Amino acid sequence: MPQLLSLSRAARLVGTTRATLQTQIRNSALTTFEGKIAVTDLLRLYPHAKLENDEMLERVENIKAKTSPKNREKPCLPSPEILAERLTSLSYELADAKQHLRHYHQCGEQLLEKIKHFSNQDHISKESLQDLLCWVQQEMQQSLDKSDAKTRLLAKDTFLRMIAAHVKIIPSGREFFIEGNASLLESALKSGIHANFGCSSGNCGSCKARVVSGEVHKLQNYEYDLTESEKNLGYILMCSYTAITDLVLEMSEATCVEDLPRHTISTKVEKTEVLNDEFVILHLRTPRTKILRFMAGQFVTLQLNDLKGNFYIASCPCDGHNLQFHIHRNQTELVKQIFEGLPAKHLVNIDGPKGHFTMREATNPVLFLAWEQGFAPIKSMLEHAISIDTIESFNLEWFSATPNGHYLEKLCRSWSDALDNFNYHLTQTSEIDLKYHLKNRLKSMSYNAKDFYVYIVAPPFFIETVKPLLSEHGFTLENILSAEI
Repeated sequence: MPQLLSLSRAARLVGTTRATLQTQIRNSALTTFEGKIAVTDLLRLYPHAKLENDEMLERVENIKAKTSPKNREKPCLPSPEILAERLTSLSYELADAKQHLRHYHQCGEQLLEKIKHFSNQDHISKESLQDLLCWVQQEMQQSLDKSDAKTRLLAKDTFLRMIAAHVKIIPSGREFFIEGNASLLESALKSGIHANFGCSSGNCGSCKARVVSGEVHKLQNYEYDLTESEKNLGYILMCSYTAITDLVLEMSEATCVEDLPRHTISTKVEKTEVLNDEFVILHLRTPRTKILRFMAGQFVTLQLNDLKGNFYIASCPCDGHNLQFHIHRNQTELVKQIFEGLPAKHLVNIDGPKGHFTMREATNPVLFLAWEQGFAPIKSMLEHAISIDTIESFNLEWFSATPNGHYLEKLCRSWSDALDNFNYHLTQTSEIDLKYHLKNRLKSMSYNAKDFYVYIVAPPFFIETVKPLLSEHGFTLENILSAEI
């Protein structure tokens, strides 16, 4: 039976993304067994996978730097670099020992078969025994001479297990990693998982989950009382525990907007970030005890004194404590007050989340189409897509009537530089010339259009223009979702 790795762990080991491996599977370059990848197949595609991982070592350094004892009379930990080297060395030794043990076990099984064969014979010749002896010697030598590529990969897997625990959720099958002393809840949210929670401080019990397998460590005391029956069954509060080992966790998740509670929350202004004459970003912070749960693409109602307005959330659902809103200058009194500058810690009430314009749970490639401030919910979706790391590729076409309309061009450029599976294009056009530019952009795309999900956030004239064009170029209408600004 081949050694199998989950998609998430395999991606980490070879330094790529889940989306890239999914593309390889889709193109038949990789095969899966019950949703997992064989180590031998992985090494065939990535023969130069290295044990060294600068990004992981940097995380190790940050994690271990926080563990240095405050009392200097007690023995101190080695430096992060030395500790990482020791872990690497021990990981290699352990993986090497496992490889030899597995090889010797296979040899033992084959030897038993050969002995059974001899036992059925009336006479065993000296030559037969000599052949058996030579076979045993060759197998022993083969174990010593065997290429260590597989051992290196398994050693890296052992090393990563020491640094980051892997969590699999049932029944959904989603996965995430926990690094350092982050709580299960914090790590799940950062990975784009819509876990149920309320206060995040151990008082409400909303983040209750059952540990099916693995070990956990308590991070903080909490007031919520689990029953003895729940404790015996392995229930914990995700906000108050972290993982010691890899876990299988049974937990409830929000799978649609109806699963999310609607809140009225009193937030405080963190800052108002001026981008240009036409756009500002309003940063709001919720109380720690009442974090907004939402899905990428949704909006809320902002209320400032007696003034109200609906605005799309522009930040990632992985952080419902810090919220962003892209505000386009117009003549409403609410927007005028925001542009005049709200002082820090000024109270702004939010009511939400609202809306059904959200991303579908799928690995299909995605095309985003935005008009000016329609980029706000698209940004939230992109950040969510990056955090879950399951989408094969995502492509952004951002249109504007003025240069100021592409108010976060640098952010798009940084994503393009950092991500292999993200592409973007900015187009300045008038409403009259929109159809011409749309046609040119669609012609330039070498996409397998029928596989794509398309998300559009724009004024009605844009949506009415683009949908027929998308259909003409092979995009499936059922896969096109739109929202108006």
